[in-house]
Amino acid sequence: MNKSLATDFLSTAIKRLKYYKDLGEKTFAQLEEADFHYSPGPESNSIAVIVQHLAGNMLSRWTNFLEEDGEKPWRQRDEEFEPHSYSKKEVLALWQKGWDCFLGALEALSEDDLIKTVHIREEPLSVIDAINRQLAHYPYHIGQIVYLGRMIKRENWHNLSIPKGHSLQYNQSGGVKDPAKNYEK
Repeated sequence: MNKSLATDFLSTAIKRLKYYKDLGEKTFAQLEEADFHYSPGPESNSIAVIVQHLAGNMLSRWTNFLEEDGEKPWRQRDEEFEPHSYSKKEVLALWQKGWDCFLGALEALSEDDLIKTVHIREEPLSVIDAINRQLAHYPYHIGQIVYLGRMIKRENWHNLSIPKGHSLQYNQSGGVKDPAKNYEK
């Protein structure tokens, strides 16, 4: 793989993922303790449950990433979807633990690592594909977190992107338009 292409892929993937992490954290900052456990229906997940799942996935997939299968024998995936009475502080600690593991593993990768093969549930895939899986999976769940946050806060929600009706003004303003470009690798 071309070194500059590999470096660019890894750098932009990390920036995008940091942007999505930040969206989650900006949502959390607007929420009260009880909001983390709100569920819109009996089969729906609360923000706390989604965070449990994300942290479990990140820790399993990205611990010893290049050496071990991404579905660790110690992972209890079904348990990730069971509600617990975690405090806001405990939920945020789980979130941070997962992201520290994930981003630490990504930032430790070299260009040469990107063409290696890893395994998830004994199925081989390239490191690039493993990263791409997470570029789809984690923002999917972060979108759920943001949506739940909006539902909970209603008219007290502080928008995380371009407010409705302000696109033209945003497009004509100066500065960086792609928020992911504001993050360092």
